[in-house]
Amino acid sequence: MSATKEEIIAFMATEFPQTKCVVEAVDDKGATLSHDIGIDELRPGGTVSGPVLMSIADVAIYVAILGRIGIVPLTVTTSLTINFLRKPSADARIMADCTLMKVGRTLIVGEVSLYSEGTSDIVAHVVGTYSVPPAPREAI
Repeated sequence: MSATKEEIIAFMATEFPQTKCVVEAVDDKGATLSHDIGIDELRPGGTVSGPVLMSIADVAIYVAILGRIGIVPLTVTTSLTINFLRKPSADARIMADCTLMKVGRTLIVGEVSLYSEGTSDIVAHVVGTYSVPPAPREAI
């Protein structure tokens, strides 16, 4: 029931055309996304804003889940915790590596490491929980 990278890209383009996230890779264990950084993503002090980092992580977990369970649009975030570890570069794409930690019937937990492209130093660590809607019952 998993979705391919191409299926997820098509779904995201239709349902979330506003996202600037690019799906780089996805499989049944996780996903890697990238996000270009420009003036709109920066806050005073020349760093990437917290809401942008949280958004990238949220999308990365969602994409990883779709790669595992298939296109289930109403899978939604129930919890998202972020730890900002260091200042990301204002001149490099943000990369998001997501690993699914637990995949249950109704809850899925994912972990994301965010870093500036060109360095392995993690700029933020994120853990998110998603709720999966119940499967529709077959007609009796």
